Amino acid sequence: MSLLPLHLLGSPVLRQRSAEVGPVDEETRRLVDDMFETMDVARGVGLAANQVGIARRIAVVDADGDRFAMIDPVIVETEGSATAEEGCLSIPEIYADVTRPERVVIEATDREGNRYRREADGLKARAIQHEIDHLDGILFLDHLSLMRRQMLMSRWRREHKDDTSHIKEVQPAADRAE
Repeated sequence: MSLLPLHLLGSPVLRQRSAEVGPVDEETRRLVDDMFETMDVARGVGLAANQVGIARRIAVVDADGDRFAMIDPVIVETEGSATAEEGCLSIPEIYADVTRPERVVIEATDREGNRYRREADGLKARAIQHEIDHLDGILFLDHLSLMRRQMLMSRWRREHKDDTSHIKEVQPAADRAE
């Protein structure tokens, strides 16, 4: 397995709708494994393939004690409404309250190529929706009011004005500067 570089706000792949995967092959399984490793080292609860520069409908989630891959996921049912703070590995250090359905039911394919149906609520439902949004080229900022989004984007631009790239290498904890 290997760590994959994260694409940050401004990288065009984050705004692309990802392509369907279809049958799961060894390359897809390897990507899922690398995404789990990258998500773990980056301390995330979810990661979509376009966040690592690959516009394919693959995401991984590790929330509420449940760890799973979603290949070609589709939300088939939603219920309720809940507001909670969200952040994103592709927009580090920016957080905002986002309102989403409280409960979701999805259909997806797992790492082994088996189609499944899963119901989720709480943090897990939020993570699933956040990652599926990524696969559709939608960022959590898009769920905010225009004023709030502009304020956060202004802050992001100010804090990253000297960045020359929209890519960040993920470093294991021992390699991180304290």
